[in-house]
Amino acid sequence: MYGVCGCCGALRPRYKRLVDNIFPEDPEDGLVKTNMEKLTFYALSAPEKLDRIGAYLSERLIRDVGRHRYGYVCIAMEALDQLLMACHCQSINLFVESFLKMVAKLLESEKPNLQILGTNSFVKFANIEEDTPSYHRSYDFFVSRFSEMCHSGHEDLEIKTKIRMSGIKGLQGVVRKTVNDELQANIWDPQHMDKIVPSLLFNLQHVEEAESRSPSPLQAPEKEKENPAELAERCLRELLGRAAFGNIKNAIKPVLVHLDNHSLWEPKVFAIRCFKIIMYSIQPQHSHLVIQQLLSHLDANSRSAATVRAGIVEVLSEAAVIAATGSVGPTVLEMFNTLLRQLRLSIDYALTGSYDGAISLGTKIIKEHEERMFQEAVIKTIGSFASTLPTYQRSEVILFTMSKVPLPSLHHPVEMGRTGENRNRLTQIMLLKSLLQVSTGFQCNNMMSALPSNFLDRLLSTALMEDAEIRLFVLEILISFIDRHGNRHKFSTISTLSDISVLKLKVDKCSRQDTIFMKKHSQQLYRHIYLSCKEETNIQKHYEALYGLLALISIELANEEVVVDLIRLVLAVQDVAQVNEENLPVYNRCALYALGAAYLNLISQLTTVPAFCQHIREVIESRKKEAPYMLPEDVFVERPRLSQNIDGVVIELLFRQSNISEVLGGSGYNADRLCLPYIPQLTDEDRLSKRKSIGETISLQVEVESRNSPEKEERVPAEEITYETLKKAIVDSVAVEEQERERRRQVVEKFQKAPFEEIAAHCGARASLLQSKLNQIFEITIRPPPSPSGTITAAYGQPQSHSIPVYEMKFPDLCVY
Repeated sequence: MYGVCGCCGALRPRYKRLVDNIFPEDPEDGLVKTNMEKLTFYALSAPEKLDRIGAYLSERLIRDVGRHRYGYVCIAMEALDQLLMACHCQSINLFVESFLKMVAKLLESEKPNLQILGTNSFVKFANIEEDTPSYHRSYDFFVSRFSEMCHSGHEDLEIKTKIRMSGIKGLQGVVRKTVNDELQANIWDPQHMDKIVPSLLFNLQHVEEAESRSPSPLQAPEKEKENPAELAERCLRELLGRAAFGNIKNAIKPVLVHLDNHSLWEPKVFAIRCFKIIMYSIQPQHSHLVIQQLLSHLDANSRSAATVRAGIVEVLSEAAVIAATGSVGPTVLEMFNTLLRQLRLSIDYALTGSYDGAISLGTKIIKEHEERMFQEAVIKTIGSFASTLPTYQRSEVILFTMSKVPLPSLHHPVEMGRTGENRNRLTQIMLLKSLLQVSTGFQCNNMMSALPSNFLDRLLSTALMEDAEIRLFVLEILISFIDRHGNRHKFSTISTLSDISVLKLKVDKCSRQDTIFMKKHSQQLYRHIYLSCKEETNIQKHYEALYGLLALISIELANEEVVVDLIRLVLAVQDVAQVNEENLPVYNRCALYALGAAYLNLISQLTTVPAFCQHIREVIESRKKEAPYMLPEDVFVERPRLSQNIDGVVIELLFRQSNISEVLGGSGYNADRLCLPYIPQLTDEDRLSKRKSIGETISLQVEVESRNSPEKEERVPAEEITYETLKKAIVDSVAVEEQERERRRQVVEKFQKAPFEEIAAHCGARASLLQSKLNQIFEITIRPPPSPSGTITAAYGQPQSHSIPVYEMKFPDLCVY
């Protein structure tokens, strides 16, 4: 009976008959639309039958695939797609399971057309928003299969391209279906990201190589179609754009691993492109997470080849510049700390020649020029990133970088020995290069903030080092900080222009903050400029930097007092060249003469005092006729024209302090100060107060000891302690504190406002007083011990004390310890 019913079509369930009716006799005729409409209406009318419809369609599709009836397979998938688009009932989950089973069957097939058909159906399904959640659906197979299709290596180029594009579309569908649904499988898990991201990057990389091999764009087809690279880039951007804060790490790590595995850091082009896509796709507040990932990867590759590290650093540079426009957050100092640490490691590698500090069998030998290339890449990255930071963050970076410079003069730990000296020198040069990059273009209205005391002390302490390259970096850094109006390049050439208006200088009035800065630090700056001029190893670049520094101080920070001091300073430099106590070479002496002429020519035109300008022009004209080797036009050229005998220069060729003080004194400048020759301080001005307090302490101790000596000791009767005595002591102590506070204020004010000569004279008097007190102490404490053998008679019959050395004296037994 059951067999008879099974053979009769009328006795079959209705949903099976409706499904069978959508298939034509000839598969080339396609889906029977009228019957498909009946099936759709039936599914909507009886949604409880939807799962059975899906199961039966799946059964037929699997049977047709096995029998290679691919026309009916296409019809079955078209019917499934239409049912999916039409039905959104609660029973659709069971239907979806049948649908996904059929898609998986197609993707497992070796036929490219079936793989593409299954992918297209899955993409349509991914775009459907389901009304009911699914708690048990898994997409692991689809992620693996679509990733495999992205790496297709089919022999036919056209078919290979279609398969790869289908794989990318499938991954895009998986992402869209799961990324925003918390009930679906977490697509951000590393097991999924490790397949999706490398598949997209592989297509980006592969098509770039194909484009680079293409002989000519004219050979491209007239109608350009979308290629896998464009589709992969769009999918990658969509994936990263949907990434939340906690998922960024899982999305970025596969990128780094892929670049490592395929050695893509060394060409750098593809790596930079990838991270540009990443930085522009993620949300701006997540940028610092990418920077942290790159920094960690750089640390992890600290023993990799220099070319690999250089590629990572350049990628970091591009990413950091993009991130700075958004939000970098607390990673600013972390980034600079990592880069500076890598810089020091690279210096060690270059010096030792290996990553382990010692060359042994099997050690990878390091190429010095590659390490130098890496160091330059780090310095460039530091500068490019710092240029995007706001002023307050750049100030922190400047202080942080300067704190890493090894300075023996400031008790900074440095290494000894030849290797240690080389390491210290290279570290100093690289860090000062980095600091120069950071300071370039730095704009700060307040010089007290731009050059704080602790930073300026450390910077100027390097200005007096023996290494000429280090001194040059310090001068250029100072110029970068002081130049706030872009006048620096106008003083790149030292000359004696008769009219400086052609330079088109931008000059502003000195602000109150700048005046305070110069009152506090001017003598310190002058001293280092003066001592830098006396260095024997100076070359033309040093004198150009010194000229630029003097000129920029005159334009940016000068008032009448500063102008007077700068003129005194330059006249003192002229005396150095004339007297030549340092035994400087001929070139250095001529360079100092030329430097003074160029600066005085500039400052005379800036002050606009006619008599002053006239005196300077007269001396310059005299030098042009009789001693052109004392002018910059003959000295600072490729082949300097010098004189072998520059001793005994006539007074007409020198700038005379008496004449300058006379002409400027008549125009309101301090003539008395101009008459005083400039004498550099022995130590920094900001430490004078400390020295004074120490001197006062020593003097006070000497006075107390002299008063308490036995010769002047007097018995003072004990005073009775009462309530009134205690009250009086408390009141007196408050008064004493007020007097002490006032005295300190007067001392500080004196050292801030008094001229240097007065301060030097005062300190000299205190020093002589201290010396006399010390002599008294020495006379009391250091006397020859009495002679055990009495006295002996000298050659002229006078008694003379005879002292036996301590180590020859005979002491009683009781004195032995």
